[in-house]
Amino acid sequence: MTGEVYLCVISCYTKYESKTYRLFMRRNLVGIIVLILLSVRVVNAQTVADSIAIVTAPWEVVMDENGIVHKRASIPFLYQGTQSINILEINPKTGKKIGIAFTGQLEKISRIARKHQAIGAINGSYFDMTKGNSVCFLKVGSQVVDTTSLDELKLRVTGAVYEKKGKVKLIPWDRQIEKNYKKNKGSVLASGPLMLKDGEYYDWSQCNANFIETKHPRSAICLTEEGKILFVTVDGRSPENAVGINIPELAHLLHVLGGKDALNLDGGGSTALWLSGAPEEGIVNFPCDNRNYDHQGERKVANFLYVH
Repeated sequence: MTGEVYLCVISCYTKYESKTYRLFMRRNLVGIIVLILLSVRVVNAQTVADSIAIVTAPWEVVMDENGIVHKRASIPFLYQGTQSINILEINPKTGKKIGIAFTGQLEKISRIARKHQAIGAINGSYFDMTKGNSVCFLKVGSQVVDTTSLDELKLRVTGAVYEKKGKVKLIPWDRQIEKNYKKNKGSVLASGPLMLKDGEYYDWSQCNANFIETKHPRSAICLTEEGKILFVTVDGRSPENAVGINIPELAHLLHVLGGKDALNLDGGGSTALWLSGAPEEGIVNFPCDNRNYDHQGERKVANFLYVH
């Protein structure tokens, strides 16, 4: 049995908050482990143990209201360290829509998301920390705000979030596609690398190797096989609490979580997940821009994604 078949089996049952899932796990854990042990192919250095750790983690459902679920877990021994993961799961069938926004000047998501009547938000794509502008293609409505620099195209930008009337797609991206999308209707935010497409691992071999392989805090948007939208953060730079992960590990995590399409967003000190009504100014992960493992280290950013 291949790793792909195993991942399909596991992703069918990753409804962490459901009684059905918990009952299934209790009755079938041994069988699942046998299936995993029969698997022989995983992406790069990700192991069977990593897959089991994700599936059997003590996921805590913090909030489940009106089509939005916030779940989190601290998972030891995942990708050679402890990982702190937060997920905002959005069900578009409940009328929830996704938006792309830019700040105009660098601003914290916790301060500006409310202006968009956002319920939740995640940091967006890469930007110039000195000038404050996006360095990836950003189009909101009919306004082209920024274009992708040649350096970013060479380094990591191979995908984009395309939003039209609140519905989203994750699409491949390059210089020629960017030219075509300047006149298209809808909003676009380029980022990268694109990690999953149609349930398969996307090719990131042309991206900068150091960026791909180094462990960092990471942010991502993911579309699942079940039609859900995930905003995902994995914290880092705290050896005891959150080691951080690289791109192959992030792709593997999202695949095990049932991802069909997935795009890496800006990470590092920019990684932030915000939820309206949550304590700590709404920041639910542990941003590291202050070098402390707390909720106070949020960085000012140039753009973000939000649900409303």
